[in-house]
Amino acid sequence: MRPVSTAGALLFLLLLALLLAGMLSIVFHSLRTGISPMPTSGKVRHQLLSLLPADLEGTVLELGSGWGTLAFALADHCPRARVVAFELSPLPYAFSRLRQRLVPRANLQLVREDFFRAPFSGASVVVCYLFPGAMTRLAPKLSGELAPGTRILSHTFALRGWKPLRTLVVDDLYRTPIYLYEVPAREGGSEAMGAGPGG
Repeated sequence: MRPVSTAGALLFLLLLALLLAGMLSIVFHSLRTGISPMPTSGKVRHQLLSLLPADLEGTVLELGSGWGTLAFALADHCPRARVVAFELSPLPYAFSRLRQRLVPRANLQLVREDFFRAPFSGASVVVCYLFPGAMTRLAPKLSGELAPGTRILSHTFALRGWKPLRTLVVDDLYRTPIYLYEVPAREGGSEAMGAGPGG
C-alpha cells in the first residue's frame, strides 16, 4: 500500500477544514436569519414562473436567493427584467457567484446583503421564500416602500393579514402553496387586506 504523502495529507486536511467551515457558516447564518438556504424545487419554480409574464420589465427582487435555483430561473424567464437576488449566507452566495461566472446571465445581479436594509422602491415584482417570522417583519416594509399595485410572489409562507389575488397549490409531496399578492393603495387600501390563507 502506497504511503500518503505529506502534501496529500495537508491537502486533505485543508479541504476538510474548508468543508467544516462552510457547514458552520451555513449553521451560523441559518440561526441568524431563522432559515437555512433551501433550493426551490422544479415543480414550484414552474408554477411560480407561470404567474409572471415573460415580457416583464423593470426590477425583480428575490429575497433570500439561497443556492440561486430560483434567481437563475427568474433571469431566464424574464430576460427584459433586471433580477436582483439577495443572499446573506456566504457559501450559497459564493456558489451562485461561481455559477454566474461560469454561465452568466446579463440581467442577474447577486447581492450579499441583508434585504431588510435594502431599498425596495422602484421594484416591479418581489419574490420570496422565507419563513413566518420574516414574512411578518417584511409586511410593513413591503407596504411602505413598494408602489401600490406592485406584485409579490411568496411560496410556502403567506403574508399574514394580506388577501392574495391568487393562490396556486403545487402538485408535489408538500402541496406547496404559492401566493400572489398586490400592494394595496396607500389610501382606502383596507379592501386589499383581510385574513388570507395561512394568515
